[in-house]
Amino acid sequence: MSAKAISEQTGKEFLYKHICTSAAVQNRFRYANVTSDTDWDRLTQDHPWLLTERLVVKPDQLIKCRGKLGLVGVNLDLVGVQEWLKPRLMRETTVAKAKGILKNFLIEPFVAHTQEEEFYICIYATREGDHVLFHHEGGVDVGDVDAKAQRLLVGVDDKLSEDSVKEQLFMHVPEDKKEVLVSFVVGLFNLYEDLYFTYLEINPLVVNQDGVFVLDMAAKIDATADYICKAKWGDVEFPPPFGREAYPEEAYIADLDAKSGASLKLTILNPLGRIWTMVAGGGASVVYSDTICDLGGVDELANYGEYSGAPSEQQTYDYAKTILSLMTREKHHEGKVLIIGGSIANFTNVAATFKGIVRAIKDYQGPLKENGVTIFVRRGGPNYQEGLRVMGEVGKTTGIPIYVFGTETHMTAIVGMALGHQPIPNQPPVAAHTANFLLNSSTNSAVRFVFNVELTPIGKEDPELPQLQRISSLAFK
Repeated sequence: MSAKAISEQTGKEFLYKHICTSAAVQNRFRYANVTSDTDWDRLTQDHPWLLTERLVVKPDQLIKCRGKLGLVGVNLDLVGVQEWLKPRLMRETTVAKAKGILKNFLIEPFVAHTQEEEFYICIYATREGDHVLFHHEGGVDVGDVDAKAQRLLVGVDDKLSEDSVKEQLFMHVPEDKKEVLVSFVVGLFNLYEDLYFTYLEINPLVVNQDGVFVLDMAAKIDATADYICKAKWGDVEFPPPFGREAYPEEAYIADLDAKSGASLKLTILNPLGRIWTMVAGGGASVVYSDTICDLGGVDELANYGEYSGAPSEQQTYDYAKTILSLMTREKHHEGKVLIIGGSIANFTNVAATFKGIVRAIKDYQGPLKENGVTIFVRRGGPNYQEGLRVMGEVGKTTGIPIYVFGTETHMTAIVGMALGHQPIPNQPPVAAHTANFLLNSSTNSAVRFVFNVELTPIGKEDPELPQLQRISSLAFK
């Protein structure tokens, strides 16, 4: 599962299009999007209700608690909306610790209602199943819903029934609203399942004599279900979290990833940071990022990502040059470090992927030296010794300080070296561990595997190969 947040507008569009309920869902598709490029005359032509109704305006950028932050304009006419937007649109604001530009706003009809007509509902996925939280008092001051809301767990293979909703969730709901609400909640849960939501929150959900109004929504969907839900989702966009801009380089890597059987991921966290990573493997990428944060580098961590699944030399080159281009755009007074890490690969040809990285380093050797970049490498797997050799050679030929380590060094030890928490060995020992596979690059000849495996006797410490004995020179064709 890859749970990704969608905008409120996208979430409401999904709901209005696909929910199946007898409840009268009001204000379907009555929303207008405003950016700095908005033509107001065209907008009012497309949405004439903007000229006749009272309105609500709010940023649609994955910001929670907008009401408490003063980021919701309520009960305004169109002129009032424009005036409200003037000091906010394209202006920097701070939400918690995140600073970002308010650039995308949503305008909807204002719904006059009382506190007694507000409800709260949230559905979210866990390993055990889907939890449905409901509280009869919604709105800005709903408080700690985890503590006060009624809760219902729907098992993985189970369905949500109207009877269970009435019995377990609606103990405090007025009788005149139960039938409308139960139909809406069951329909909402079915929508949640059918469109592969992983999180769906509506607060407040207003129910009055006219029907059901979805005022505020926050939602996430399982991005890996795109091939199942493409017809219903359409071309869905996943906006970045507030405070983090969407970069064209991220879109470029995502496009490479979509066209490849390998995995190529890139998220830019802090383009001005001094600690950059180029990690092989999804699990290893998490370990390296956690280690950097544990050692005090959280504010300087520039990116998160990984390459894995046996990418070709060209794909690795494209991935590496993108990262090198990003990290050499702005100088840092302490210089920068690049951590090229990974554990022991199963089938990725380390020499081939490293040759792609080496090509990128050669192409960017000037900017790398100008920015005072130091590179730390740790890797194991098929042909890793050849990969480490070419990586060491490019350091010598370009004059870029590159420290190369194999499986004799603990996977995350290079993080401590890069951050100055431990000394850099003058002469790292020669690797004599598992995963020394020498792959013949010829396509017409048989593949030859050579294993030089060092296994440690019981009771001695080795971070990757405990309780083993030495075996060497096992070769076969």
